[in-house]
Parts: sequence; C-alpha cells; structure tokens
Amino acid sequence: MTIRTIGVLTGGGDAPGLNPALKAVVYKAAELGITVVGIYDGWQGLLDGYCEETLVLEPHMVRRWDRDGGTNIGSSRTNPFRMKPPGGGEPIDRSDEVIKNIDRLGLDALIAMGGEDTLGVALKLFKKGVPIVGVPKTIDNDLSGTDYTLGFDTAMRNCVDIIERVRTPAGSHHWVQVVEVMGRHAGHLALWSATAGGAMMVLIPECPFRYERLYELLDARLSLGARDRRYPRYAVIVVAEGATAVDEELVTIDDERDAFGHARLGGIGAVLSERIRKDTPYDSRAVILGHAQRGGPPSAIDRLMGRFYGAAAVEAVKDGAFGKMVSSTGIAPACRLSLVDIEEAVGQLKLVDVERYYDTSTYSAKL
Repeated sequence: MTIRTIGVLTGGGDAPGLNPALKAVVYKAAELGITVVGIYDGWQGLLDGYCEETLVLEPHMVRRWDRDGGTNIGSSRTNPFRMKPPGGGEPIDRSDEVIKNIDRLGLDALIAMGGEDTLGVALKLFKKGVPIVGVPKTIDNDLSGTDYTLGFDTAMRNCVDIIERVRTPAGSHHWVQVVEVMGRHAGHLALWSATAGGAMMVLIPECPFRYERLYELLDARLSLGARDRRYPRYAVIVVAEGATAVDEELVTIDDERDAFGHARLGGIGAVLSERIRKDTPYDSRAVILGHAQRGGPPSAIDRLMGRFYGAAAVEAVKDGAFGKMVSSTGIAPACRLSLVDIEEAVGQLKLVDVERYYDTSTYSAKL
C-alpha cells in the first residue's frame, strides 16, 4: 500500500506533548514525501458538516508548535459510534460517516492521538477497515501497553508546583490543605505528585479510604505539632477526583454523562475539606486544580516523548502497521519504542500497583 496522504487528529482532553507530537508527524512525513492533513476537533472533524474544514500541515507551519501546550488542531470528546440525534432520542452510530469522509478527504491512513476513549474509537474503526495508528496521550498515564502517555510529566510538574505553593498558607494558618487533582480511575498523577511534593497523605481511586482513619492520622500529626513547635502544625492531603470513601459513591459535578458514558467528576476535595472542618477540631481549605493542571508549555520529557511518538507513528503508517499504538518502555531519553495492539492498550486500564507503591492499610484500616 502506497501512503501519500495521512490525516492526524487529537481527541479527548488536551495535554502538553500533543503539539510536539504533531510537529514530529509533519516533519517525519515530509522526509518521506507524505502529505499530512490536520483534522480539527478530534473525531468530530470527520463528521458531515465538519470535515470540510481541514488543514494541510507543512513543516514551516508547525516549526514552533513543540513549545505550545494543548493542541493546535483542537479536540473534542465526540464518539461517532454514539451520537445524540439533533432532535434528541437514543444515540445513533455515525461511524460510517467517518469512514466515508476519510475516503472523501483522500486519506490513505489516520494517526489518532488520545487516551482510552479516543483510541477505543480508533480500534472500532480499525475493525471496520480503517488504517489507523495510535499515539498514547492522557495525563492520567493509565493506558496499558506503555510506560508513558503524553502529558503526564507536565501535569505532574504543575500539580507539584501547587502542592508546594499551598503549603505556605496552610503552615501560616495551621490548616489541613486538600488538593484535588485529576484521575478518574487511576491515581498515578495523585500518587506521584503527592510524593514529589511532600504531601502528608494521598487518596487514590484504587483504594477506598475511611474518614475515621484519616482523622486519626491527622490528629496524630497535628496534636504533636500543637504540643511541640518543632513539628508541623499543618497538613497537605492530595486526593484524586475519582477517589471515594468506603461505601460511598463518586462525587460528581452533575448527573450528565458524555458520549463515552463518563460523569463529570469533581468535588471530592471540597467534600473532604468540609468533613474535616465538621468532624475534627482542625480548619481546612480545598483547592481544585481542574484544567490548569494540564495547562502551560510541555515539559522537556513531554517534548521529547512527543517527538519520539510522532515520528514513530509515521514510520508505523509507512510500514503498514495498522491497528497498533506507539509504546514506550521507560521514559525519554532512556526509552525504547515499540508497537502494541490498540486493543491491548484500551482493553484494561493501567492502575496503580497498590501492592508495590501504596500502603492500603494506612487509609482503609478500621479503627
């Protein structure tokens, strides 16, 4: 199969590292004499009414993109296999539209950059005959089959920065400072940013916690500080948005669900802070980082990994390795790239290995 033109899209949440990957795709494709067409706004850009707006990406256009956070071709959480009809009613499958428009745009192959949802769509389209290669992207770092997903290092840097910044007001006023970070199913971001930032506690989705146990741990720390000024009189708790207390439900912003069936999470930090104020003698404040944690320019790691992943994705297209996702063992600069089946990457999420990295009894033990 001769590859003359490939399309590239970015789906799901934006993440630092996407623009370096896009630049690498364009540069590598130019070396091979391949034209790259940028698809705007993820899978939405391949639906009728949207696919008319595309952009042929040339090296001079993307020269500075590796310095930019986010994605310069836009993103969306569109699921073409489950679209809401204009007049309401049950979701409908518009994937044939996507396939028709891929042909209409003259694309010989497609590179999809995204996480579980975006690559889940890519897998379904591949099974319908679309030649696709995936690039792993999610600040949650929860895709299987790879050690690294684009955006994780930058997001961790941003979270650590806030953890360090909230420590000074918390220390001045003797607060329990709660910092809520992203992480729907996996606690990689919460765990490692809390560790790097020196937080007292970290709560992750993989291990439900008990409020009573948290209060006991807080009291042990803060009562000591009250008696002896050599010890801290404040605490910082990092909590992933998907963390839950034992026998309690996820805290959500509303009841709406997106095209992939996900509720909008957010608020566990505020709930935890309020419970601490109510149930203990300690004052507490909550900071919800929200989308700022995946903002700003990409870190050096995300620039390197984006470069490696983008170039490898074009090579995979050239070699006809469709239905694959670029994968890394290790992290730049000491990493080894390979290809894994997209089905392996999205079949089961990569969760925190709590046996190895997390003391479950610390947070879930009964008094």
